[in-house]
Amino acid sequence: MTTSPSELSDPSDPYDLAVVGAGPAGLAGAVAAAERGLRVVLLEAAAHTGGQYYRHPAPAARAARPEALHHGWPVYADLSRRLAGSGVRHCPGHHVWSVTKDAPDGPWSAHCLTGDDGCDERPVRVRARALLLATGAYERQLPFPGWTLPGVVGAGGAQAMLKSGLVLPGRRIVVAGSGPLLLAVASSLATAGAHVPAVIEAAGYLGYARHPRALVTNPWKAAEALVHGTALLRHRVRMVTRSAVTEVHGTGRVEAVTVARLDRDWRPVQGSGRRIACDVLAVGHGLVPQIELATALGCATRRTADGTAALVLDGLQETSVRGLWAAGETGGAGGVQLALAEGELAGISVAVRVRGKRGEGRRIRELRRRRDRLRAFADAMSAVHAPGPGWQRWLTDDTDVCRCEEVTAARIREAADELGARDVRTVKLLTRAGMGWCQGRMCGTAVACLAARGGTPEPPAERRPFAVPVPLSALTALGEPDDDVPR
Repeated sequence: MTTSPSELSDPSDPYDLAVVGAGPAGLAGAVAAAERGLRVVLLEAAAHTGGQYYRHPAPAARAARPEALHHGWPVYADLSRRLAGSGVRHCPGHHVWSVTKDAPDGPWSAHCLTGDDGCDERPVRVRARALLLATGAYERQLPFPGWTLPGVVGAGGAQAMLKSGLVLPGRRIVVAGSGPLLLAVASSLATAGAHVPAVIEAAGYLGYARHPRALVTNPWKAAEALVHGTALLRHRVRMVTRSAVTEVHGTGRVEAVTVARLDRDWRPVQGSGRRIACDVLAVGHGLVPQIELATALGCATRRTADGTAALVLDGLQETSVRGLWAAGETGGAGGVQLALAEGELAGISVAVRVRGKRGEGRRIRELRRRRDRLRAFADAMSAVHAPGPGWQRWLTDDTDVCRCEEVTAARIREAADELGARDVRTVKLLTRAGMGWCQGRMCGTAVACLAARGGTPEPPAERRPFAVPVPLSALTALGEPDDDVPR
Protein backbone atom coordinates (compact mmCIF):
# COMPACT_ATOMS: atom_id res chain seq x y z
CA MET A 1 0.00 0.00 0.00
CA THR A 2 1.11 3.58 -0.69
CA THR A 3 1.33 6.24 2.00
CA SER A 4 2.07 9.93 2.38
CA PRO A 5 3.83 11.88 5.15
CA SER A 6 0.47 13.05 6.50
CA GLU A 7 -0.30 9.50 7.74
CA LEU A 8 1.24 9.28 11.20
CA SER A 9 1.94 6.54 13.71
CA ASP A 10 3.55 6.11 17.08
CA PRO A 11 7.33 6.68 16.64
CA SER A 12 7.99 4.18 19.45
CA ASP A 13 6.78 1.35 17.20
CA PRO A 14 9.50 0.80 14.55
CA TYR A 15 9.17 -1.29 11.42
CA ASP A 16 11.05 -4.57 11.17
CA LEU A 17 12.76 -3.44 7.94
CA ALA A 18 13.14 -0.19 6.04
CA VAL A 19 14.22 -0.55 2.42
CA VAL A 20 15.77 2.49 0.74
CA GLY A 21 15.26 2.35 -3.02
CA ALA A 22 12.47 0.68 -5.02
CA GLY A 23 14.49 -0.54 -7.99
CA PRO A 24 14.84 -4.27 -8.75
CA ALA A 25 16.98 -5.00 -5.67
CA GLY A 26 14.79 -2.99 -3.28
CA LEU A 27 11.57 -4.47 -4.63
CA ALA A 28 12.89 -8.02 -4.37
CA GLY A 29 14.14 -7.42 -0.82
CA ALA A 30 10.95 -5.76 0.40
CA VAL A 31 8.70 -8.45 -1.06
CA ALA A 32 10.84 -11.33 0.23
CA ALA A 33 10.88 -9.90 3.77
CA ALA A 34 7.17 -9.04 3.83
CA GLU A 35 6.13 -12.46 2.54
CA ARG A 36 7.97 -13.93 5.53
CA GLY A 37 5.98 -11.92 8.04
CA LEU A 38 8.04 -8.78 8.50
CA ARG A 39 6.57 -5.27 8.73
CA VAL A 40 8.32 -3.47 5.90
CA VAL A 41 8.43 0.13 4.70
CA LEU A 42 9.77 0.91 1.20
CA LEU A 43 11.24 4.41 0.80
CA GLU A 44 11.64 5.66 -2.77
CA ALA A 45 12.53 9.10 -4.12
CA ALA A 46 10.63 8.59 -7.37
CA ALA A 47 6.88 8.57 -7.83
CA HIS A 48 6.87 4.93 -8.98
CA THR A 49 8.63 1.68 -8.20
CA GLY A 50 11.05 0.12 -10.68
CA GLY A 51 14.10 2.35 -10.38
CA GLN A 52 16.12 3.37 -13.40
CA TYR A 53 15.86 -0.05 -15.02
CA TYR A 54 12.05 -0.19 -15.00
CA ARG A 55 11.56 3.54 -15.39
CA HIS A 56 7.91 4.47 -16.01
CA PRO A 57 6.72 6.86 -18.73
CA ALA A 58 5.43 10.17 -17.38
CA PRO A 59 1.62 10.23 -17.10
CA ALA A 60 1.47 13.07 -19.62
CA ALA A 61 3.07 10.79 -22.23
CA ARG A 62 0.01 8.50 -22.12
CA ALA A 63 2.03 5.43 -23.05
CA ALA A 64 -0.21 2.61 -24.26
CA ARG A 65 2.44 -0.12 -23.79
CA PRO A 66 5.21 0.97 -21.40
CA GLU A 67 6.52 -2.61 -21.33
CA ALA A 68 7.65 -2.25 -24.95
CA LEU A 69 10.63 -0.16 -23.81
CA HIS A 70 11.88 -2.70 -21.26
CA HIS A 71 13.55 -6.10 -21.11
CA GLY A 72 12.14 -8.57 -18.60
CA TRP A 73 8.96 -6.61 -17.88
CA PRO A 74 7.07 -9.74 -16.66
CA VAL A 75 9.54 -9.99 -13.76
CA TYR A 76 8.72 -6.45 -12.70
CA ALA A 77 4.98 -7.03 -13.19
CA ASP A 78 5.15 -10.07 -10.89
CA LEU A 79 7.09 -8.16 -8.22
CA SER A 80 4.60 -5.28 -8.42
CA ARG A 81 1.68 -7.68 -7.97
CA ARG A 82 3.32 -9.34 -4.98
CA LEU A 83 4.23 -5.95 -3.50
CA ALA A 84 0.60 -4.83 -3.67
CA GLY A 85 -0.55 -7.88 -1.75
CA SER A 86 2.30 -8.09 0.74
CA GLY A 87 1.36 -5.30 3.13
CA VAL A 88 4.57 -3.36 2.44
CA ARG A 89 4.14 0.35 3.19
CA HIS A 90 5.31 2.03 -0.03
CA CYS A 91 6.40 5.67 0.44
CA PRO A 92 7.07 7.38 -2.92
CA GLY A 93 8.65 10.83 -3.01
CA HIS A 94 10.78 10.12 0.07
CA HIS A 95 14.41 11.24 -0.34
CA VAL A 96 16.56 9.69 2.41
CA TRP A 97 19.32 12.14 3.25
CA SER A 98 20.72 10.55 6.42
CA VAL A 99 20.51 7.43 8.56
CA THR A 100 21.23 7.50 12.29
CA LYS A 101 21.02 5.31 15.36
CA ASP A 102 20.31 6.70 18.82
CA ALA A 103 21.66 3.67 20.69
CA PRO A 104 23.85 0.68 19.71
CA ASP A 105 20.97 -1.76 20.20
CA GLY A 106 18.25 0.63 19.12
CA PRO A 107 16.45 0.95 15.79
CA TRP A 108 17.66 2.86 12.75
CA SER A 109 16.21 6.26 11.91
CA ALA A 110 15.97 7.14 8.23
CA HIS A 111 15.59 10.90 7.77
CA CYS A 112 13.67 11.84 4.62
CA LEU A 113 12.65 14.86 2.61
CA THR A 114 9.41 14.50 0.73
CA GLY A 115 7.89 15.54 -2.57
CA ASP A 116 9.12 15.45 -6.16
CA ASP A 117 12.10 17.70 -5.38
CA GLY A 118 12.41 16.80 -1.70
CA CYS A 119 11.15 20.19 -0.50
CA ASP A 120 7.35 20.00 -0.68
CA GLU A 121 6.57 18.97 2.88
CA ARG A 122 8.21 18.90 6.28
CA PRO A 123 10.88 16.26 7.04
CA VAL A 124 9.95 12.70 7.90
CA ARG A 125 11.68 10.19 10.17
CA VAL A 126 11.16 6.45 9.65
CA ARG A 127 12.39 4.00 12.29
CA ALA A 128 13.20 0.33 11.68
CA ARG A 129 15.05 -2.52 13.37
CA ALA A 130 16.96 -3.36 10.17
CA LEU A 131 17.87 -1.39 7.08
CA LEU A 132 18.39 -2.48 3.47
CA LEU A 133 20.14 -0.04 1.14
CA ALA A 134 19.28 -0.52 -2.53
CA THR A 135 20.22 2.95 -3.72
CA GLY A 136 21.57 1.96 -7.13
CA ALA A 137 24.27 3.81 -9.05
CA TYR A 138 24.90 6.78 -11.30
CA GLU A 139 26.83 7.08 -14.55
CA ARG A 140 30.58 7.64 -14.59
CA GLN A 141 31.70 10.43 -16.91
CA LEU A 142 35.22 11.07 -18.22
CA PRO A 143 35.63 14.66 -19.48
CA PHE A 144 36.93 15.69 -22.90
CA PRO A 145 37.00 18.96 -24.86
CA GLY A 146 33.47 20.07 -25.68
CA TRP A 147 31.65 17.79 -23.24
CA THR A 148 29.80 20.79 -21.75
CA LEU A 149 28.08 21.65 -25.05
CA PRO A 150 24.29 21.26 -25.21
CA GLY A 151 23.58 17.94 -26.88
CA VAL A 152 26.07 15.92 -24.81
CA VAL A 153 24.02 13.65 -22.53
CA GLY A 154 24.70 10.58 -20.44
CA ALA A 155 24.11 7.27 -22.19
CA GLY A 156 21.74 6.22 -19.43
CA GLY A 157 20.22 9.69 -19.51
CA ALA A 158 19.33 9.29 -23.18
CA GLN A 159 17.63 6.00 -22.39
CA ALA A 160 15.80 7.60 -19.46
CA MET A 161 14.45 10.34 -21.74
CA LEU A 162 13.09 7.66 -24.03
CA LYS A 163 11.54 5.59 -21.24
CA SER A 164 10.06 8.41 -19.19
CA GLY A 165 9.23 11.00 -21.82
CA LEU A 166 8.90 8.84 -24.94
CA VAL A 167 11.18 11.35 -26.68
CA LEU A 168 14.56 11.11 -28.37
CA PRO A 169 17.35 13.52 -27.35
CA GLY A 170 18.11 14.12 -31.04
CA ARG A 171 17.82 12.68 -34.51
CA ARG A 172 21.43 11.64 -35.22
CA ILE A 173 22.95 10.21 -32.05
CA VAL A 174 26.46 8.84 -31.53
CA VAL A 175 26.64 6.47 -28.54
CA ALA A 176 30.09 6.29 -26.94
CA GLY A 177 32.00 5.31 -23.81
CA SER A 178 32.55 1.84 -22.41
CA GLY A 179 30.45 -0.99 -21.03
CA PRO A 180 27.54 -3.20 -22.10
CA LEU A 181 25.01 -0.43 -21.32
CA LEU A 182 26.02 1.17 -24.61
CA LEU A 183 24.56 -1.73 -26.59
CA ALA A 184 21.22 -1.51 -24.81
CA VAL A 185 21.07 2.27 -25.22
CA ALA A 186 21.98 2.20 -28.91
CA SER A 187 19.50 -0.55 -29.74
CA SER A 188 16.70 1.24 -27.85
CA LEU A 189 17.39 4.56 -29.59
CA ALA A 190 17.63 2.98 -33.02
CA THR A 191 14.45 0.96 -32.52
CA ALA A 192 12.65 4.17 -31.47
CA GLY A 193 13.60 5.86 -34.73
CA ALA A 194 16.89 7.63 -34.10
CA HIS A 195 19.73 7.39 -36.60
CA VAL A 196 22.72 5.99 -34.71
CA PRO A 197 25.75 6.22 -37.02
CA ALA A 198 28.05 4.35 -34.62
CA VAL A 199 28.59 2.88 -31.18
CA ILE A 200 32.08 3.85 -30.01
CA GLU A 201 33.42 1.39 -27.41
CA ALA A 202 36.73 2.30 -25.76
CA ALA A 203 37.45 -1.28 -24.68
CA GLY A 204 37.37 -4.47 -26.74
CA TYR A 205 35.01 -7.40 -26.28
CA LEU A 206 37.79 -9.90 -26.83
CA GLY A 207 38.78 -9.25 -23.23
CA TYR A 208 35.90 -11.46 -22.09
CA ALA A 209 37.83 -14.45 -23.44
CA ARG A 210 40.11 -14.12 -20.41
CA HIS A 211 37.15 -15.01 -18.19
CA PRO A 212 35.83 -18.28 -19.67
CA ARG A 213 34.28 -19.58 -16.45
CA ALA A 214 32.18 -16.44 -16.01
CA LEU A 215 30.97 -16.77 -19.60
CA VAL A 216 30.16 -20.48 -19.40
CA THR A 217 28.20 -20.15 -16.14
CA ASN A 218 26.16 -17.17 -17.41
CA PRO A 219 25.09 -18.16 -20.95
CA TRP A 220 22.09 -15.78 -20.93
CA LYS A 221 24.54 -12.86 -20.95
CA ALA A 222 25.66 -13.89 -24.41
CA ALA A 223 22.00 -14.17 -25.40
CA GLU A 224 21.37 -10.60 -24.23
CA ALA A 225 24.34 -9.36 -26.25
CA LEU A 226 23.02 -11.25 -29.28
CA VAL A 227 19.62 -9.55 -28.97
CA HIS A 228 21.20 -6.09 -28.88
CA GLY A 229 23.68 -6.97 -31.61
CA THR A 230 20.88 -8.18 -33.88
CA ALA A 231 19.01 -4.91 -33.35
CA LEU A 232 22.13 -2.91 -34.24
CA LEU A 233 22.65 -4.95 -37.40
CA ARG A 234 19.02 -4.50 -38.39
CA HIS A 235 19.36 -0.72 -38.10
CA ARG A 236 22.83 -0.69 -39.72
CA VAL A 237 24.61 0.71 -36.66
CA ARG A 238 28.40 0.36 -36.84
CA MET A 239 30.24 -1.02 -33.82
CA VAL A 240 33.68 0.57 -33.39
CA THR A 241 35.90 -0.82 -30.61
CA ARG A 242 39.18 0.39 -29.12
CA SER A 243 38.12 3.96 -29.92
CA ALA A 244 36.73 6.97 -28.09
CA VAL A 245 35.16 10.35 -28.66
CA THR A 246 38.01 12.70 -27.76
CA GLU A 247 36.42 16.01 -28.77
CA VAL A 248 33.00 17.49 -29.49
CA HIS A 249 32.52 20.23 -32.07
CA GLY A 250 29.77 22.78 -32.44
CA THR A 251 28.67 26.38 -32.06
CA GLY A 252 25.98 26.53 -29.44
CA ARG A 253 25.31 22.78 -29.54
CA VAL A 254 26.76 19.51 -30.81
CA GLU A 255 27.40 19.34 -34.55
CA ALA A 256 30.06 16.61 -34.78
CA VAL A 257 32.48 14.51 -32.72
CA THR A 258 36.06 13.41 -33.26
CA VAL A 259 36.63 9.69 -32.83
CA ALA A 260 40.18 8.45 -32.31
CA ARG A 261 41.68 5.00 -32.06
CA LEU A 262 43.08 4.07 -28.63
CA ASP A 263 46.11 2.05 -27.64
CA ARG A 264 45.89 -0.53 -24.87
CA ASP A 265 46.19 2.21 -22.20
CA TRP A 266 43.44 4.33 -23.82
CA ARG A 267 45.88 6.88 -25.22
CA PRO A 268 44.68 8.36 -28.55
CA VAL A 269 46.68 7.08 -31.52
CA GLN A 270 48.18 10.07 -33.31
CA GLY A 271 46.62 10.80 -36.69
CA SER A 272 43.70 8.40 -36.19
CA GLY A 273 41.02 11.01 -35.48
CA ARG A 274 38.03 11.35 -37.79
CA ARG A 275 34.80 13.30 -37.56
CA ILE A 276 31.27 11.94 -37.38
CA ALA A 277 28.40 14.37 -37.86
CA CYS A 278 25.67 14.21 -35.19
CA ASP A 279 23.39 16.42 -33.14
CA VAL A 280 23.65 14.41 -29.90
CA LEU A 281 26.39 12.46 -28.15
CA ALA A 282 25.19 9.91 -25.56
CA VAL A 283 28.25 8.95 -23.52
CA GLY A 284 29.02 6.99 -20.36
CA HIS A 285 31.85 4.88 -18.94
CA GLY A 286 30.09 2.47 -16.62
CA LEU A 287 28.34 2.98 -13.29
CA VAL A 288 29.44 4.25 -9.89
CA PRO A 289 27.73 2.69 -6.83
CA GLN A 290 25.70 5.21 -4.83
CA ILE A 291 26.88 4.46 -1.30
CA GLU A 292 26.86 7.82 0.51
CA LEU A 293 24.39 6.65 3.17
CA ALA A 294 26.53 3.60 3.92
CA THR A 295 29.92 5.32 4.01
CA ALA A 296 28.51 7.97 6.36
CA LEU A 297 27.86 5.11 8.79
CA GLY A 298 31.39 3.76 8.44
CA CYS A 299 30.66 0.77 6.19
CA ALA A 300 33.76 -0.83 4.71
CA THR A 301 34.31 -0.42 0.96
CA ARG A 302 36.35 -2.24 -1.67
CA ARG A 303 37.90 -1.16 -4.94
CA THR A 304 36.22 -2.82 -7.91
CA ALA A 305 38.06 -3.97 -11.02
CA ASP A 306 37.04 -0.82 -12.89
CA GLY A 307 38.23 1.52 -10.15
CA THR A 308 35.02 2.45 -8.35
CA ALA A 309 34.23 2.07 -4.65
CA ALA A 310 31.62 -0.53 -3.67
CA LEU A 311 30.44 -1.86 -0.31
CA VAL A 312 32.02 -4.91 1.29
CA LEU A 313 29.22 -7.44 1.83
CA ASP A 314 29.16 -10.84 3.50
CA GLY A 315 27.56 -14.00 2.18
CA LEU A 316 24.09 -12.81 3.22
CA GLN A 317 24.43 -9.22 1.89
CA GLU A 318 25.12 -7.64 5.30
CA THR A 319 27.60 -4.76 5.39
CA SER A 320 30.41 -4.41 7.92
CA VAL A 321 27.93 -2.51 10.13
CA ARG A 322 25.63 -4.97 11.90
CA GLY A 323 21.95 -4.63 11.06
CA LEU A 324 22.63 -2.83 7.78
CA TRP A 325 22.21 -4.79 4.55
CA ALA A 326 22.78 -3.73 0.93
CA ALA A 327 21.88 -5.13 -2.47
CA GLY A 328 22.16 -4.27 -6.15
CA GLU A 329 24.65 -1.78 -7.54
CA THR A 330 25.80 -0.74 -4.05
CA GLY A 331 28.00 -3.84 -4.05
CA GLY A 332 29.25 -3.17 -7.60
CA ALA A 333 27.42 -2.81 -10.90
CA GLY A 334 26.25 -6.17 -12.22
CA GLY A 335 22.87 -5.91 -13.93
CA VAL A 336 19.26 -6.57 -13.09
CA GLN A 337 19.51 -10.36 -12.54
CA LEU A 338 22.21 -9.87 -9.92
CA ALA A 339 20.21 -7.10 -8.25
CA LEU A 340 17.12 -9.31 -8.01
CA ALA A 341 19.08 -12.21 -6.50
CA GLU A 342 20.88 -10.00 -3.98
CA GLY A 343 17.68 -8.21 -2.99
CA GLU A 344 15.80 -11.43 -2.29
CA LEU A 345 18.78 -12.88 -0.43
CA ALA A 346 19.01 -9.77 1.75
CA GLY A 347 15.28 -9.80 2.48
CA ILE A 348 15.35 -13.43 3.60
CA SER A 349 18.50 -12.80 5.64
CA VAL A 350 16.79 -9.97 7.51
CA ALA A 351 13.77 -12.21 8.19
CA VAL A 352 16.05 -14.87 9.67
CA ARG A 353 17.82 -12.31 11.87
CA VAL A 354 14.86 -10.21 13.03
CA ARG A 355 12.14 -12.83 13.36
CA GLY A 356 14.18 -16.02 13.64
CA LYS A 357 12.54 -17.32 10.46
CA ARG A 358 13.40 -20.98 9.88
CA GLY A 359 13.32 -23.34 6.94
CA GLU A 360 15.05 -20.91 4.56
CA GLY A 361 18.35 -22.76 4.21
CA ARG A 362 17.64 -24.27 0.80
CA ARG A 363 16.44 -21.01 -0.73
CA ILE A 364 19.39 -19.13 0.73
CA ARG A 365 21.84 -21.64 -0.76
CA GLU A 366 20.16 -21.33 -4.18
CA LEU A 367 20.32 -17.55 -4.09
CA ARG A 368 23.93 -17.51 -2.94
CA ARG A 369 24.97 -19.79 -5.80
CA ARG A 370 23.11 -17.59 -8.29
CA ARG A 371 24.54 -14.43 -6.71
CA ASP A 372 28.12 -15.75 -6.81
CA ARG A 373 27.76 -16.82 -10.44
CA LEU A 374 26.39 -13.45 -11.50
CA ARG A 375 28.90 -11.54 -9.39
CA ALA A 376 31.75 -13.39 -11.13
CA PHE A 377 30.45 -12.14 -14.47
CA ALA A 378 30.06 -8.63 -13.07
CA ASP A 379 33.69 -8.67 -11.93
CA ALA A 380 34.78 -9.86 -15.37
CA MET A 381 32.72 -7.11 -17.00
CA SER A 382 34.31 -4.49 -14.75
CA ALA A 383 37.80 -5.68 -15.62
CA VAL A 384 37.15 -5.71 -19.38
CA HIS A 385 35.70 -2.19 -19.47
CA ALA A 386 37.95 -0.55 -16.86
CA PRO A 387 39.22 2.84 -18.09
CA GLY A 388 42.91 2.93 -18.98
CA PRO A 389 45.10 5.70 -17.55
CA GLY A 390 45.76 7.16 -21.01
CA TRP A 391 42.30 8.76 -21.23
CA GLN A 392 43.80 11.84 -19.55
CA ARG A 393 45.55 12.56 -22.86
CA TRP A 394 42.12 13.59 -24.21
CA LEU A 395 42.17 16.67 -21.98
CA THR A 396 43.43 20.08 -23.00
CA ASP A 397 44.42 22.58 -20.34
CA ASP A 398 41.20 24.56 -20.79
CA THR A 399 38.89 21.54 -20.60
CA ASP A 400 36.42 21.95 -17.72
CA VAL A 401 36.73 18.91 -15.45
CA CYS A 402 34.37 20.16 -12.73
CA ARG A 403 31.47 21.63 -14.66
CA CYS A 404 29.60 22.98 -11.62
CA GLU A 405 32.51 25.14 -10.47
CA GLU A 406 34.18 25.52 -13.90
CA VAL A 407 37.51 24.10 -12.74
CA THR A 408 39.79 23.27 -15.66
CA ALA A 409 42.27 20.43 -16.10
CA ALA A 410 45.11 22.96 -15.87
CA ARG A 411 44.04 24.11 -12.40
CA ILE A 412 43.75 20.54 -11.11
CA ARG A 413 47.14 19.60 -12.57
CA GLU A 414 48.62 22.71 -10.96
CA ALA A 415 47.19 21.65 -7.60
CA ALA A 416 48.77 18.20 -7.99
CA ASP A 417 52.09 19.15 -9.60
CA GLU A 418 52.92 22.44 -7.88
CA LEU A 419 50.86 22.58 -4.70
CA GLY A 420 51.32 18.97 -3.58
CA ALA A 421 47.73 17.70 -3.73
CA ARG A 422 47.59 13.91 -3.78
CA ASP A 423 43.92 13.15 -3.26
CA VAL A 424 40.45 14.38 -4.17
CA ARG A 425 39.88 16.14 -0.86
CA THR A 426 43.03 18.25 -1.11
CA VAL A 427 42.31 19.15 -4.72
CA LYS A 428 38.81 20.19 -3.65
CA LEU A 429 40.17 22.49 -0.96
CA LEU A 430 42.60 24.12 -3.39
CA THR A 431 40.39 24.43 -6.49
CA ARG A 432 36.71 23.92 -5.41
CA ALA A 433 36.48 20.92 -7.78
CA GLY A 434 33.60 18.79 -6.53
CA MET A 435 31.99 21.51 -4.41
CA GLY A 436 29.12 22.18 -6.80
CA TRP A 437 25.55 20.93 -6.94
CA CYS A 438 26.48 17.36 -7.97
CA GLN A 439 29.01 17.10 -5.10
CA GLY A 440 31.64 15.42 -7.26
CA ARG A 441 29.42 12.75 -8.79
CA MET A 442 30.28 13.97 -12.30
CA CYS A 443 33.92 14.94 -11.80
CA GLY A 444 35.07 12.78 -8.87
CA THR A 445 36.66 10.05 -10.99
CA ALA A 446 38.49 12.52 -13.22
CA VAL A 447 39.75 14.60 -10.30
CA ALA A 448 41.03 11.46 -8.54
CA CYS A 449 42.91 10.34 -11.66
CA LEU A 450 44.49 13.75 -12.24
CA ALA A 451 45.47 14.03 -8.58
CA ALA A 452 47.17 10.60 -8.76
CA ARG A 453 49.51 12.00 -11.49
CA GLY A 454 49.64 8.78 -13.47
CA GLY A 455 49.48 6.47 -10.47
CA THR A 456 46.55 4.38 -9.29
CA PRO A 457 43.86 6.71 -7.93
CA GLU A 458 41.83 5.86 -4.88
CA PRO A 459 38.12 5.73 -5.79
CA PRO A 460 36.23 8.57 -4.09
CA ALA A 461 34.30 7.12 -1.13
CA GLU A 462 34.00 10.12 1.15
CA ARG A 463 31.96 10.13 4.35
CA ARG A 464 29.32 12.82 3.86
CA PRO A 465 26.72 13.86 6.44
CA PHE A 466 24.10 14.46 3.73
CA ALA A 467 23.35 12.04 0.89
CA VAL A 468 21.18 14.60 -0.94
CA PRO A 469 20.91 18.42 -0.75
CA VAL A 470 19.08 19.40 2.44
CA PRO A 471 17.34 22.71 3.25
CA LEU A 472 18.10 24.31 6.62
CA SER A 473 14.48 23.81 7.64
CA ALA A 474 15.05 20.04 7.67
CA LEU A 475 17.96 20.41 10.07
CA THR A 476 16.08 22.69 12.44
CA ALA A 477 13.22 20.15 12.59
CA LEU A 478 15.50 17.35 13.81
CA GLY A 479 14.70 16.18 17.30
CA GLU A 480 11.19 17.55 17.43
CA PRO A 481 8.94 15.17 19.38
CA ASP A 482 6.31 14.96 16.63
CA ASP A 483 8.51 13.75 13.81
CA ASP A 484 6.32 12.17 11.13
CA VAL A 485 6.50 8.42 10.74
CA PRO A 486 4.54 6.94 7.82
CA ARG A 487 2.71 3.66 8.43
